[in-house]
Amino acid sequence: MRLFIAFLVPMAAIIAAEVSSSSPVTFNKDVLPILQKNCQTCHRPGQMGPMSFLTYQSVRPWAKAMKAAVATKKMPPWFADPQYGPYLNDRSLKQSDIETIAKWADSGAPEGDAKDASAPIQWSEGWQIQPDIIVDGPVTDVPAHPKNNVVEWLNVVMPTGFTKDTWITSVQIKPEFPAVTHHICVGYVPHNPAVKYGVPVWTEKERDEEGAAIPEKGPTFRGGRLQGAQAPDAAAILTGRAAEDCFLPGNVATDFRVLQAAKLIPAGYDIAFGLHYMPNGTAVTDHVKVGFTVAKEPPQRRYVSLLISSPTDAKSFAIPPNDPNWECPPAEATFLQDVELVYMMPHMHVRGKDQTWTLEYPDGRKQVILSVSRYDFNWQLGYDISLNVPKGTKLRVVAHYDNSANNRFNPNPNRTVYYGQMTWEEMMSPFFGVIVKKDADASKVIASPVLFTGGAG
Repeated sequence: MRLFIAFLVPMAAIIAAEVSSSSPVTFNKDVLPILQKNCQTCHRPGQMGPMSFLTYQSVRPWAKAMKAAVATKKMPPWFADPQYGPYLNDRSLKQSDIETIAKWADSGAPEGDAKDASAPIQWSEGWQIQPDIIVDGPVTDVPAHPKNNVVEWLNVVMPTGFTKDTWITSVQIKPEFPAVTHHICVGYVPHNPAVKYGVPVWTEKERDEEGAAIPEKGPTFRGGRLQGAQAPDAAAILTGRAAEDCFLPGNVATDFRVLQAAKLIPAGYDIAFGLHYMPNGTAVTDHVKVGFTVAKEPPQRRYVSLLISSPTDAKSFAIPPNDPNWECPPAEATFLQDVELVYMMPHMHVRGKDQTWTLEYPDGRKQVILSVSRYDFNWQLGYDISLNVPKGTKLRVVAHYDNSANNRFNPNPNRTVYYGQMTWEEMMSPFFGVIVKKDADASKVIASPVLFTGGAG
């Protein structure tokens, strides 16, 4: 009898497992939790996803397409090689989630019992950080069809209104018309009485019929003829904005609270806006606002935003026509103090192919900390990490570009491409964020041959 019972127990377990594995996969019980965790951030009304994944009715027509997208790992967008890291914000799907979506699509995409559905997420629309302070930014007319579809980068200074040193714990830059916003970056600069608030300045460049800056006429990146009502006094705007925060596709807000850190904006500082608009055929007037949350007490940890670059001159950076794998000169920096590296974001344009970040430690050891082998300009993703980096360590970032006809985003593979501000030109500018001690000098965190930012932060 005991032997018989001992036989029945494992048999019952096997039968239960088979029943469980053969039970139908439904939207409400199995698929909806995956979408809420990994997809609805973008796939909901008013966001960048082209369709909504909030309800069964809106998801059902896309079942087969969803299966294909997750099986090929096209979605959710995540481009970091998994052998490096770990990355704290990894949004890639587990293999079990991919199999669940595939099984659901293959079985006819059943809805299932409404009682199995998890409660809807209450997404905050507009402000994602619920700001304590909102600062008015510039108002800009974006034309529908400018010459060559170019609106040069605009630089505008606005007051913060901060009368005392302010430790901000998160920041969100909010354009009124994201559809025409390529990017907006803000930096915090000492007040200059000679610079008028709200008045844009820009550098005018001579461009060819495709809208690309002509290297024989001057620098293709920055440089050029200064334009605007306050052009003679605009050097304070154009010499580099310290401690930049940016609005980019896929990067809407920056939150330092999860790091128990904050960024310092000194009393009386102004906000310098760098605005890049891409007209889409409809004229709009964009009004930018910036929201901050503020620390109640000074933090022990200070967040510093940094940006380096490959050399930008036309001799160093010139992608040959029809070259499918051109390697640009590296972007490099040396850490001048101990830091915790917490954030990395590759940035290139439509010919960008891959990018690899390597640390070279003082003892000679090398460590790859990020490899993006399938760069996609449409997703400006940041990668969160926690890595202690000792003083004297060198960061080296190498990138490749595909200027061939095989690149479906390439507007013209038959021309030489230079470093420039427009999407059809190119860039190679790694963004990263570090944590330092509260009283550290934020202007002396790194040394770099091409350093775009530094100072307050």
